[in-house]
Amino acid sequence: MSIRVLICDDQALVRGGFRAILGARPEIEVVGEAENGAEAIALAERRRPDVILMDIRMPVLDGVEATRRLVASGSPVRILVLTTFDLDEYVHAAIRAGASGFLLKDVTPAELVDAIRIVASGDALLAPSVTRRLLERFASSLPVGDQSSQALAELTARETEVLRLIAGGLSNAEIAAELVVSEATVKTHISSLLRKLGLRDRVQAVIFAYETGLARLRGTPVK
Repeated sequence: MSIRVLICDDQALVRGGFRAILGARPEIEVVGEAENGAEAIALAERRRPDVILMDIRMPVLDGVEATRRLVASGSPVRILVLTTFDLDEYVHAAIRAGASGFLLKDVTPAELVDAIRIVASGDALLAPSVTRRLLERFASSLPVGDQSSQALAELTARETEVLRLIAGGLSNAEIAAELVVSEATVKTHISSLLRKLGLRDRVQAVIFAYETGLARLRGTPVK
């Protein structure tokens, strides 16, 4: 079964380039193109893509607001944000709005395809090292501490440890090795903690861990 992808970018050359790359992959079907966020929302409803490649800076409706509206509508589509600039301030807002990850537009074709495959599968933490740098870049906007006790109290000790390891950038296989359990068990813990915390995916879990102080930014003392 192919992965249905919608490309949203205000530059026709960029859309054409991505379409050419993805069209050559039998496991991916490009189901449409949009040149702004409003078009992406309308097309997502009609074409039912699995993944949207979403540009950030666009006329009419930008990628951040389009992402927010899609997630708020309950759409199951996974959103992969595209940006020209590493650690673009808008990327942080898009991920908080519900995007499942982000990519720089200069990624290789293989990296683009891998990213789509990963996001479509629900394993949303695309690049742990980049996610940590993103959080460090915007450390001043992360409220650390007070809400942690109530929210984290809902988790078991093992779920809390799994959340800490996710925030550390570990894959399911690495978490399984660390805790000496099976990957299936890790997936069960992750599904449970996401459900209890009302989080959409692993990216939001990482942000939650930093916001609540469960994970700490480099150079920040644990309170």
